Amino acid sequence: MSDSNMILQMKGITKTFGPVKALTNVNLNISKGEIHGICGENGAGKSTLMNVLSGVYPYGSYSGQIIFEGKECNFKKIADSEDLGIVVIQQELALSPFLSIAENIFLGNEKQKNGIIDWNRTRSDAIKVMGRVGLMESPEAKIMDIGVGKQQLVEIAKALSKNVKLLVLDEPTAALNDEDSAHLLGILRDLRDNHGVTSVIISHKLNEIKAITDNVSIIRDGSTVGWMSNTAEEPLNQDKLIAAMVGRELTNLYPAHESKAGEEIFRIENWTVYHPLDTQRVVVDEANISVKAGEIVGIAGLMGAGRTEMAMSVFGRSYGTGVSGKVFIHGKETDTSSVRKAIDAGLAYATEDRKSYGLNLLQNIRENASLAALLKHAKHGIMDDNIERITAEKYRKDFHIKTPNIEERVANLSGGNQQKVVLAKWVISDPDILILDEPTRGIDVGAKYEIYEIIDQLADEGKAVIVISSELPELIGICDRIYTVSQGCVTDEVTKEKFGQEYLMKGMTQEKVSKEAKGA
Repeated sequence: MSDSNMILQMKGITKTFGPVKALTNVNLNISKGEIHGICGENGAGKSTLMNVLSGVYPYGSYSGQIIFEGKECNFKKIADSEDLGIVVIQQELALSPFLSIAENIFLGNEKQKNGIIDWNRTRSDAIKVMGRVGLMESPEAKIMDIGVGKQQLVEIAKALSKNVKLLVLDEPTAALNDEDSAHLLGILRDLRDNHGVTSVIISHKLNEIKAITDNVSIIRDGSTVGWMSNTAEEPLNQDKLIAAMVGRELTNLYPAHESKAGEEIFRIENWTVYHPLDTQRVVVDEANISVKAGEIVGIAGLMGAGRTEMAMSVFGRSYGTGVSGKVFIHGKETDTSSVRKAIDAGLAYATEDRKSYGLNLLQNIRENASLAALLKHAKHGIMDDNIERITAEKYRKDFHIKTPNIEERVANLSGGNQQKVVLAKWVISDPDILILDEPTRGIDVGAKYEIYEIIDQLADEGKAVIVISSELPELIGICDRIYTVSQGCVTDEVTKEKFGQEYLMKGMTQEKVSKEAKGA
């Protein structure tokens, strides 16, 4: 591969934060017009490398060279890299929710005439770039009123408005459903094939990496450890990729686990929930599920099926209105109408959105881990710091949270380690029933395996575990039973011998049956 065909070379990039080396002599070579994947575990240094490239970490704060289109670059700020056509779309989208799509597309790059924003041109130019990404919305629509998938398209449209040459996307499909993910990957192919745009995609979804990339670079522990091609003649070997990422072979993506189900611990009957704003719309419709001690039960459904809404409404009525139905814990009808009552009854709910609702990013590991069990760390109503430290340190070690001490802010941890803190927080509260909503979203394959081991351990301790996941292979790999949900209804209860993606998908796409039809 000749240097003349390269659009980007990063040579010997080393970046430190105090005594910690985040990157050590990293090398990256990307050819013009390719889609290049970057893979590695959480905390491997992928996002740090892209922050060096974009100018978030300015020249002088790292060592090494950035060569773009044959010229060495010393970016002092993000605007410097964007002026050359390098645009990095971070995992946390940088959009203003209260501004329109058009305003966001040209934010900082406003269309002006004599120092005044030209709104007609802003609108017409926005429509052009929106058309290129297949975003069929009004340019006046506010960001807060469109879904995450469409927000991702706004970010790409924003990049196209800057005449992008190298587009970098950090975990672009982590929060997207399958349909939105496929649409996004199709856009990247179109940009490569018809517009000559080079793309870099950072992702933990290895099936997408295999489907979309031309070449893949692997980073482990802050260093480049390998490069793999992905062509029709030489397709990507996912087993070898995983081994390179985690430094060991994972012969099975899911730990072997033998179920030891006992007596029923948890059951909901005829659980019905209405939308909090549209109070006539049923979101969960007479759902019935049960879980035994030592059992791992999955909830499978498409986006919008009502999985999360059901879980949140059971956990202290955290979602919805007009909630009806019964909750039974250890065979007794139980009041879980507030979060405090739910926790006291032995329920725990680990949210799918760990950064917004699961953790306080301004606090450290110790403070986050004790949030759901403050009274357990108190004497006579006053926090006992010593008990809190001993407990948090125990779970830091037990859950292999990669950080030197429990005083580290959770904002500085990788996604996988943040998820472990969320799990530790709820395990410390000593619940009988744990509801885990997308527990491995945005987490690399190695950290996922460790999360699965924790889930198995909880089941072996006699906990009833409910796992909500958008990844059917994950549910099939770790669950003892799976309920399928469609349009707010529980459509099937699937035992292990019937596990299969096609069978589950039938239940997940089953049409809602009206009450009149049920009674006919």
